Amino acid sequence: MAEDAWVAARAAGIHRLRIPTPFAVGRVNVYLIEDEPLTLVDSGPNSGISLDELERQLAALDRRIEEIELILISHQHLDHIGLVDIIAGRSGAEVAALDRLAPFVEKFRESMAAEDEFAGEIMLRHGIAPEVVQALRAVSQGFRAWGARADVTRVLRDGERIVMRDRTLEVLHRPGHSPTDTVFHDAERRMLIAADHLIAHVSSNPLLARPPDGGGERPRSLLNYLESLAQTREMDLDLVLPGHGDPITDHRLVIDRRFDLHRRRADKIYRLIAEQARTAHELAQAMWGDIAVTQAFLTLSEVIGHTDILAAEGRVRELEEDGVVRFEAV
Repeated sequence: MAEDAWVAARAAGIHRLRIPTPFAVGRVNVYLIEDEPLTLVDSGPNSGISLDELERQLAALDRRIEEIELILISHQHLDHIGLVDIIAGRSGAEVAALDRLAPFVEKFRESMAAEDEFAGEIMLRHGIAPEVVQALRAVSQGFRAWGARADVTRVLRDGERIVMRDRTLEVLHRPGHSPTDTVFHDAERRMLIAADHLIAHVSSNPLLARPPDGGGERPRSLLNYLESLAQTREMDLDLVLPGHGDPITDHRLVIDRRFDLHRRRADKIYRLIAEQARTAHELAQAMWGDIAVTQAFLTLSEVIGHTDILAAEGRVRELEEDGVVRFEAV
């Protein structure tokens, strides 16, 4: 069935390029849209191996980087933005990104440093030891090399349409997995290029992130994600092309499974809190046991996302003591 879906995508002039990444998620799906302008959606991480593989897969389609005329960026994560600047520099391509995303891409190092600072504060506040926070900061700084800044030459707005020779793509902001998640909708073909907004084989982790403008309260990532999924569920789609893994031919089924997963997980976390007040880190340990240092922020994001649900439902509240938050059942 997956191969039939890829055949349908290719018939519509959309080719998947599977670019290697250093991350646990594996290869990232980059999409070449055969149209005018010749368009690349996302780029892969900033590495020689990834660039070589991108060139090889383009060559198999009788294409070269120098021919690319437009690069669309789906969101701020390293495996999607890392090669944008190199590709744009070699091709002269226009680089398009959502208005909320453009400042992150153009000030990549500063943005990543601010994200690390935000993450460190969140981790300390929710019970992770300072030495673990310091270790994670070092890991994050090492990962930054897989990303790179780029000049955004076309700023997109939610609801805007990108008109090509053979198709029109509607730009839709779908925050949750990141604050800047953007999907591209071809209504005529009932197709959605969804990046990491919806993935068939795993639930996209709604990572905690600082507000895009740097101010105000942190985004409630999972609540935002569930709202975004509800919007996507209402769309009439035959095919969703994800940022990782195989295409999706029944998006409502996948989304309903995500809703069920998060409902079950929220209820499980509530039962743990009802036993005794706990920090988010203690909840993560109760859920998944001893956690590798590199997974500490991911699991913390998962737990806090679900405590946000429970707090919105009036089932839990925060108790803060000496700068550390515990969750208590109401």
